[in-house]
Amino acid sequence: MREFHGVPQVLEESIVTDFALVRAAVADPMGNAVFHASARNFNPNAATAGRITIVEAEEVVPTGALDPDAVHLPGIFVHRVVALTPEQAAHKAVEKRMTRSE
Repeated sequence: MREFHGVPQVLEESIVTDFALVRAAVADPMGNAVFHASARNFNPNAATAGRITIVEAEEVVPTGALDPDAVHLPGIFVHRVVALTPEQAAHKAVEKRMTRSE
């Protein structure tokens, strides 16, 4: 417990993982990564929690090709970048198509 501006607050230790594996839409070889849509909700936080962070990128662009304002995860947190093949990039097991038969 610590007090901030007269209000007692409970402080907890942060979670640290041995490895963080995140998937980015675009990354450069230095590890700067851009996520697509809802992947921005959790991936940057998960990446910063890892002692070793591995980014699997659907597309790897040359260093300097990403707009600095568009980068969601700075390369300082990334230890390895793995480029996915087009087949791997197309396969998104989490996404499921739901349709109704009428």
